[in-house]
Amino acid sequence: MPDQEHMKGALQRYVDGFNAGDAAAVSALFADDAVVEDPVGHPQVVGREAIDAFYANAVGAGTKLSLDGPIRGSYGDRAAMAFTVAVPGMGLRIRVIDVMTFGADGRIVRMEAHWGPDDLEG
Repeated sequence: MPDQEHMKGALQRYVDGFNAGDAAAVSALFADDAVVEDPVGHPQVVGREAIDAFYANAVGAGTKLSLDGPIRGSYGDRAAMAFTVAVPGMGLRIRVIDVMTFGADGRIVRMEAHWGPDDLEG
């Protein structure tokens, strides 16, 4: 199981990849059979091809992420972060908490984005 340092580093690379406009760097953090649920309660994105397309679209829109506090680890296989998503050109901001579950190889196997209608601004 990956340790806190590894998980927190992966989440920081996730934010950095978004902000650099590097969708490939973001999707490379995920296992080939990973699941993305963004937001929780919506249809899941499953597998390499779908995850690559999901992040190409999100990063391609110029989306930027800013952490609202430190990335949090755990004693288990999960880490979480609170951040704000800014979508340029739309004046849209979304307050989000992502919880990532990691596999034994250190890659993300599940991402759950927690946000709802009350978390949208703009």
